Amino acid sequence: MKEDIKKIKFNNVQKPNFQFDLVELNELLTRDLDHDLTQIHRVEFYHIFLITEGSGSHTIDFSEYSYQKATLFTLKKGQLHCFNSNTKANGYLLLFTENFLLSHFNKIEVSKSIQLFNNLLSMPKIVLDNDDFNDILSLIERIKSEYFDTYDEFSVGIIRSALHMIITKLFRIKTRDNQKLLQRKYFNEFIEFQKLVEENYTKTKKVIDYANMMNCSTKTLNNICHNIIGKSAKVVIDELIITQIKRFLISTSLSVKEIAYNVGFDEPSNLYKYFKKYTYISPESFRKNN
Repeated sequence: MKEDIKKIKFNNVQKPNFQFDLVELNELLTRDLDHDLTQIHRVEFYHIFLITEGSGSHTIDFSEYSYQKATLFTLKKGQLHCFNSNTKANGYLLLFTENFLLSHFNKIEVSKSIQLFNNLLSMPKIVLDNDDFNDILSLIERIKSEYFDTYDEFSVGIIRSALHMIITKLFRIKTRDNQKLLQRKYFNEFIEFQKLVEENYTKTKKVIDYANMMNCSTKTLNNICHNIIGKSAKVVIDELIITQIKRFLISTSLSVKEIAYNVGFDEPSNLYKYFKKYTYISPESFRKNN
């Protein structure tokens, strides 16, 4: 199945063998690229995007987020997003692959990163207070200096350490007013469940099937989901599937009938009922509106 939107793979032109890059927003928007950044596109790598001046808006998946100085976004691979064509802002983008995380971060750090970029567990937008903004900006400027000015055999370690500090600070900020999910019972089980749904939603939408995959009861699986995000396992499954349907509607020209079969519905009418039950609009209306 071919997507109609552009799929953007990680490409570090300056340092081809390094799976990390730092880009300034105003420089990125003036680059001669083979795709339009103001049109919805799918990214195949992670973003940390800090606004340092100006204001505007940014679309991530199906929501538009306003921003101004000290706004920060976290995007995970596979998300749809686009830049506003009328943006009057500047800032920094830290771009890196999953392999970069796995190669340079330990298991606990990778778990924190999973939570930071997981749109089921936290929103992609953070508004920083003055102290947090200055701290993160200082770390990014340290990376910038190491990346562009120094860059020797020690630079990768220094960049990795600064990025680790940024992710840890953002993790602290996102959990400051909430219970720390990473330390809660069932966090790893919830991540496993989410991954299983994302890999198998076309085959089954039943809670009992996922409970069997995890060798637990449906009661335990519901306890896992309620403990982490306060929702039932069925609601988690439905939210993930609705997101996938929305992505099909926006990123392909497939008919609703074709999408129904791709998502695992036996009849297109079942997709209509399912989609309308959770979004209150028809698939065609959602596609037209977006």
